[in-house]
Amino acid sequence: MSATTDIELEIGGMTCASCAMRIEKKLNKLEGVTASVNYATEKARVHAPEGLDPQSLIDEVEKTGYTAVLPVPEQHNAEGTTVGDTDPELTSLRQRLIGSIALAVPVIVLAMVPAFQFTHWQWASLALASPVIVWGAWPFHRAAWLNLRHGTATMDTLISVGTIAAFVWSLYALFFGTAGEAGMKHPFEFTIAPSDGAANIYLEVAAGVTMFVLAGRYFEKRSKRQASAALRALLELGAKDVAVLRGGAEQRIPIGELAVGDEFVVRPGEKIATDGVVVGGRSAVDASMLTGESVPVEVIEGDRVVGATLNAGGRLVVRAAKVGGDTQLAQMAKLVEDAQTGKAEVQRLADRISGVFVPIVIAISVATLGAWLGAGFPVAVAFTAAVAVLIIACPCALGLATPTALLVGTGRGAQLGILIKGPEVLESTRSVDTIVVDKTGTVTSGKMELVGAWAADGVERGELLRLAGALEAASEHPIARALAAGAAAEVGALPEVENFQNHEGTGVQGIVEGHLVVVGREKLLADWAIPLDGGLAERKRHAESLGQTTVIVAWDGAARGVLAVADTIKPTSAQAIAELRSLGLRPVLLTGDNTTVAEQVAEAVGISEVIAEVLPQEKVDVIRRLQDEGHVVAMVGDGVNDAAALAQADLGLAMGTGSDIAIEAADVTLVRDDLLAALDAIRLSRRTLGTIKGNLFWAFAYNIAAIPLAALGMLNPMLAGAAMAFSSVFVVGNSLRLRAFRGVKSTTTSLDSNPRKATS
Repeated sequence: MSATTDIELEIGGMTCASCAMRIEKKLNKLEGVTASVNYATEKARVHAPEGLDPQSLIDEVEKTGYTAVLPVPEQHNAEGTTVGDTDPELTSLRQRLIGSIALAVPVIVLAMVPAFQFTHWQWASLALASPVIVWGAWPFHRAAWLNLRHGTATMDTLISVGTIAAFVWSLYALFFGTAGEAGMKHPFEFTIAPSDGAANIYLEVAAGVTMFVLAGRYFEKRSKRQASAALRALLELGAKDVAVLRGGAEQRIPIGELAVGDEFVVRPGEKIATDGVVVGGRSAVDASMLTGESVPVEVIEGDRVVGATLNAGGRLVVRAAKVGGDTQLAQMAKLVEDAQTGKAEVQRLADRISGVFVPIVIAISVATLGAWLGAGFPVAVAFTAAVAVLIIACPCALGLATPTALLVGTGRGAQLGILIKGPEVLESTRSVDTIVVDKTGTVTSGKMELVGAWAADGVERGELLRLAGALEAASEHPIARALAAGAAAEVGALPEVENFQNHEGTGVQGIVEGHLVVVGREKLLADWAIPLDGGLAERKRHAESLGQTTVIVAWDGAARGVLAVADTIKPTSAQAIAELRSLGLRPVLLTGDNTTVAEQVAEAVGISEVIAEVLPQEKVDVIRRLQDEGHVVAMVGDGVNDAAALAQADLGLAMGTGSDIAIEAADVTLVRDDLLAALDAIRLSRRTLGTIKGNLFWAFAYNIAAIPLAALGMLNPMLAGAAMAFSSVFVVGNSLRLRAFRGVKSTTTSLDSNPRKATS
């Protein structure tokens, strides 16, 4: 079997999913080549025979009419910012949009307001509209030409044919008809009568449609570009430099110079530079970014640690085991990219309609020309009718249909804490039937809190919290901080600590108000020969059975109480799950945390299906398995460990309080730290999609209704303008109805309803 290699190409010039399909088909015709082209990420991944010159693949893509280049490695400046991080296509679209708005608005105003139609206004319109129709609409003309070469039609074909027809006829009317005469006006006449069209110009139609569609295309392109930002954000999570031990001394070097086998130092609060093995020290490592485990993991000599996780405790010396592209962080970046590349693309609704509509309109136009000529009418009259069909088939409202609904829908979403990235996001919301939710930071708060305090007989609860809280306040351990914060919230100011000592991995000790206080695990108390009585032992076992983390408090040689901390459930999570079920969705809890904790949380919020103790790549596998079973899957998460699964899901929803990489990889960002926002996002997305579909229907319907009038030669400029204006007003009005959308109100008024946050 011959060796193969993977080649990645960056593709330019694609305007819809059908473009990606064409390129993919062309590449797959090459011998031994298997290619996958993604319209969203604008990349082609090619599996080719080893030794194949990438230039041959680039040449093949260019034969199809598109551009292709090999990816250029990113360069970073001293501040870590990417150098040359620009998108020429996005920049070009922005320039065309700004120029078209500046030129097209006066043309539309002149055509629609007779009072502004000064002498020779039509020539001013021509001067303003020409750059818009030729330069501004160039991407549509180019795409239409490519479509023609491949025997297909999309929205670009419709836009190009309509604007060119309107422009060419306007030139005819101005130079060879009567439209160029001084004092010409577009009058308010609603009479239907045949005309030779010599006094009619349609410059505002061509310029207006170009402006609106350019706006939609620009915002779509800008949202698509977020896909690559996700990968950059993920790779930037790692440490930028590292303190390596060379000759017994520490030497700070860039992370790129670190080699396998090097030993490096990680101080408290620093990120671990790369995957490795602990060879000195002990500490607590916050690995929730990768595992979802809410409790920091204690590590000692011989334990493996992962790059980009946070050292939350003592000083560590780590020997590098993997560097660069072999690290778990780099593998997660590849998972995100693979998930995005493999995501099924949804063609734009307008393209699908245009694919049928354009050929029909062109056929009607040709038939109209033939019918008029066959009936013996002059060529000018026949040509007027044929061109009128093309002009009326290019609806102004089509350019407004998607952008206005998105503008109003996403604007309303922003008020509710929901950020929707683009129109392609909306289609999957209607068919979603399964919603997978992460536990830590999504269903739960994602931070440890004091949830239980049990005092021994004869000990006051306040005294237990005051002494233990004071001691823990002197520690930097995440569990200690949670205990200290909980104690301070209940008893107020905490006393000072003397002779504080930290026993790494087991607990702490110190003198508080004259008492020698010890707080920690049973092992630490055993070292002090302090037994745990039956009542406290039973309290401890019960708390741990609920997935809570416990510590024992002792002073003056006796155990005085047990404290428990846990990642608490958000007060609205149970309501959100119930409401999601009412939408017909099947909730699944997916977490890297341990099974006991996961099942306790799931039971509390009403989820019956739990998948726990999974790694980031396994989360992707779970999403893919559900999709293979025929489900359309939404995923809600907040951590780096959720990023690849969010990208793989048909609909990814990221908590805005979570990591940047999760937000970038997701389709929808939930600014509110609340699972009810996910419910509102699905409801709003479905409502917005329904509005877009309604807009598209009416945008075409008004014009389809006018086509018979155009074919009969009875369409004057006022009727054409009125039909287009009315359809545009209808579309805008229909979109504005989205402002009335209301989110689901929380029925929870207090944290007291949280079944996992109760002390006794």
